Amino acid sequence: MKLYLTAIIKSMPEFSEEVKTVLEDMVLQTRKEIHCIRYDLHQGIDDKDLFVVYEIWAHQKGLDLHNQQPYFKAFRTIVSTKLQQEPMLLLTHLL
Repeated sequence: MKLYLTAIIKSMPEFSEEVKTVLEDMVLQTRKEIHCIRYDLHQGIDDKDLFVVYEIWAHQKGLDLHNQQPYFKAFRTIVSTKLQQEPMLLLTHLL
């Protein structure tokens, strides 16, 4: 069953460009993954520190494999020091 994931990410203002760069690299790498159906990065219009990642995965195993990739782990290293809070993750399925 396909999985739909929306991640809401809020960077600290002074790290917004650095977070954006890490996220853009993650998008480029993730789109090459065989189980990735869609992986889109959005940035807030009025709030440049707000990033939203919309993801569609073929199945849970694909998402689990993604979470083990070096570029995902690189993102995880900045969470505690460059984000305002832990990303909000919304995991859903299509009705």
